[in-house]
Amino acid sequence: MELACVIGIDVSKKKLDVADGPKSFVGCFVNDDDGHRQVLKSLPKPESCLIVLEATGGYQKRIVLKLVNAGHLVAVVNPRQVRDFAKALGILAKTDKIDARVISHFGQLVRPRTVAQTHEKQDELNELVTRRRQLIQLRTAEMNRKTTVTSRFVRKNVQQNVDRLSKDVRRIGSEIAKLVKSDDQWKGKYELLRSTPGVGAVTATTLIAEVPELGQLNRQKISALVGVAPYNRDSGQFRGRRTIYGGRRAVRSVLYMAALTARRHNPVIRAFADRLAAQGKLPKVILVACMRKLLVILNTMVKTNTHWNPKPA
Repeated sequence: MELACVIGIDVSKKKLDVADGPKSFVGCFVNDDDGHRQVLKSLPKPESCLIVLEATGGYQKRIVLKLVNAGHLVAVVNPRQVRDFAKALGILAKTDKIDARVISHFGQLVRPRTVAQTHEKQDELNELVTRRRQLIQLRTAEMNRKTTVTSRFVRKNVQQNVDRLSKDVRRIGSEIAKLVKSDDQWKGKYELLRSTPGVGAVTATTLIAEVPELGQLNRQKISALVGVAPYNRDSGQFRGRRTIYGGRRAVRSVLYMAALTARRHNPVIRAFADRLAAQGKLPKVILVACMRKLLVILNTMVKTNTHWNPKPA
């Protein structure tokens, strides 16, 4: 697709700096609803340009949602990639205006993948899933502390915190289930994912919330997106060990637990793991391969809108 231009937006907590080229600058806007409306008015018509932003700890979420819902082509990129790109060009100075120009130049040369149009309640689901993960991490930390304390009072206090956190986790889980069931598309995808042996409610809702691209990419791209694709480490005659890198850590964590369960209860994953074990593969390599295979199967199921069937898998 021919694009009229590539626009870079540098996002901070209070403002948005917009550039439409490596040497030009459009303007600075406040990062609020009024500023977002001004940004939308200043942009070319939808689908005529690519808009590139950095992931800045959540400050970009609202403007990205509005741009995507307005029909624009939007890409959200890793800030480290853009900074490395600037250093490679010899651009050592760093201001918001310079960053906006660099982001635009980066988008022109790299043409990063655009984000899919998100559900109107996607942010709410993402926040609930993230909060559940935070509470589980806090509960795990408290349970670990309980095993080391000797004071009866401290042990009792820690147990009270664990009980309270467990109650909060259940409440968040109920809210997530209620939100997923309120939408027919989410409900259908949830039931489809849950039909796979080894995939529980946490894995299914995490995939729906944090991998909206599931079912829209091929097996190589979805594996790289989540971070379970092995990368080469070769140079000259040296042949390094293939390792996974990057991706979405939270999704990998739930896939890890799902793969452990699937290896015992999913006949396809169990046979796959046994075949790798017979070839002498290391246990960790086998588990990562099971994570990748499970993800690819789920991606295909969502793409074809079919429930679990061990024979096609």
